[in-house]
Amino acid sequence: MPPTGGIAAGTDTLVLETASGEHRYDVEVATTDSERALGLMFRRSLPESAGMLFIYDPPQRVGMWMRNTFIPLDMVFISGDGRVHRIQPNTEPFSTDLITSGGEVGGVLELNAGQAEKIGLKRGDRVIYPGFGDRAAP
Repeated sequence: MPPTGGIAAGTDTLVLETASGEHRYDVEVATTDSERALGLMFRRSLPESAGMLFIYDPPQRVGMWMRNTFIPLDMVFISGDGRVHRIQPNTEPFSTDLITSGGEVGGVLELNAGQAEKIGLKRGDRVIYPGFGDRAAP
């Protein structure tokens, strides 16, 4: 049975640097095609300080959707150098509309809807996580 809430045991920490400071999130990391295909589908909840990080190596154009996803999300598209490339706020649960990266990205971070606005996340803000940019992980 798919997970219904919470975050899986295999989590990592990611930091978003905004004008308001550093914001830490516990993220599940999806690196394989099957992990990326499942994503946060079938989840009924997500802790406020949690999310899912989709890694694309090498960076590429990507498209996401909300099929079988019960909770609205903010999608943060991350360039290969660890900067916020684009933010798609408050995605619609169950929608099969394609949400595109708008360019090549090295990752996509999914957070609860409203988190990006709450922390003041903007295009160009830094994402601190191994493999993005030149800074080490927290």
